[in-house]
Amino acid sequence: MNDIIRQLFARKSVRVFEERTISPADKALILQAACMAPTAGNRQLYTIIDVTDQTIKEALVDTCDHQPFIAKAQMVLIFCADCRKWYEGFKAADAEPRKPGVGDLMIAVSDATIAAQNAVTAAESLGIGSCYIGDIMENAEQQQALLHLPDYVFPAAMLVFGYPTRQQQERKKPGRVAMAHIVHENAYRCMDEAEMQAMWSPHAGEKGYQAWMQAFCSRKYNADFSRERNRSVSVYLQQFKE
Repeated sequence: MNDIIRQLFARKSVRVFEERTISPADKALILQAACMAPTAGNRQLYTIIDVTDQTIKEALVDTCDHQPFIAKAQMVLIFCADCRKWYEGFKAADAEPRKPGVGDLMIAVSDATIAAQNAVTAAESLGIGSCYIGDIMENAEQQQALLHLPDYVFPAAMLVFGYPTRQQQERKKPGRVAMAHIVHENAYRCMDEAEMQAMWSPHAGEKGYQAWMQAFCSRKYNADFSRERNRSVSVYLQQFKE
């Protein structure tokens, strides 16, 4: 196993950071790695917002489900799916473009998240921890105002970075489900109840499968933040209606 594979296997989310600054050189490397990510048609359908203003970090704590560690991160990056810049460029060149649609947004979200994962992998290689903040998709109106997001720009992913504390380094990485349940050959294979239980039971531990599933559904799937995310994303989708 080479170093890259080993780091991909070992990487886990970091939410507690040392008070140690990320050097400008390392920050530049992480951003450059992000910009070298695979991209649809070499269009780089994303814009990265580098949040350096502490006031904005504090605001993101509140708009992203009240997570204080966001404000303590040494580096905060927001990866926006950007369908605006090419659309505006086409208009400026008198190319008579159609308005961006949902398909354009989907490919831009893919571009943005691929770039984000490149940043994660680069940071990990430098000993810098990271954590995805999916809550950046929530509170659309507040995020748009806070980050000055114009039409056709969607905050697809947010990452916070910093050097992990010893406790975070030694914390066990949460287990993943067996590959047999994730990798389907040639076509999608619908799983029956028995296989789904076999897939998720290792996560349940002593709590038991049914109790664990009910608690997880309540804590995540049916939670207020999940409902707000759905509402918020629908606000953004209104921009892309043809």
